[in-house]
Amino acid sequence: MDIAENAALVVIDVQKAWDEPENAARERSNPTAEAHMARLIDVWQATDRPVAFVRHTSLTPGSPLAAGLPGNDFQDFVEERRGRGGAAETVVEKNVNSAFIGKPDLAAWLDAAGVRQIVLAGIQTNWCVETTARMGGNLGYQVVVALDATYTFGESGPDGVRLGADELTRATAVNLHAGGFARIARTGEVTAAARR
Repeated sequence: MDIAENAALVVIDVQKAWDEPENAARERSNPTAEAHMARLIDVWQATDRPVAFVRHTSLTPGSPLAAGLPGNDFQDFVEERRGRGGAAETVVEKNVNSAFIGKPDLAAWLDAAGVRQIVLAGIQTNWCVETTARMGGNLGYQVVVALDATYTFGESGPDGVRLGADELTRATAVNLHAGGFARIARTGEVTAAARR
């Protein structure tokens, strides 16, 4: 695996709402995802690569991700790392699934820096991470998803069939790989390549 010298890390929706009681009790995938996210941020900052921190600000009344609520804040391990790197850093505010539809414009920020490769990490694997990966691939970026640096929760479909968090994670990996949207990797593989 090759990681470009200016590859950007995009850290998606790692916010306190996911730790609130109604989510903390849910079945989720990748119990060590936060440690992998932290490792990616640390390596990106240590190698002077750009990092975009994405925040989902919900427009749905009562959402724990709404502006001004504690759940909208970045989780502590992310907030503590912001501003530590020497390279460019931005915060993208969005209210839809894709990090490419927000402010400032993620694609414009990447393009201004000549970035053509992005590495994705964050929450939720099958929602905002997958949507951002698909859109990134469609926009012509080389997308890498550090799958073990993402997590999601089990969900039920319209017919009542429930898929577990691990099943949804595998489905995302298959969708993105088979559709040619992104390369699926593990954090160790990505960080080793970034340190070369």
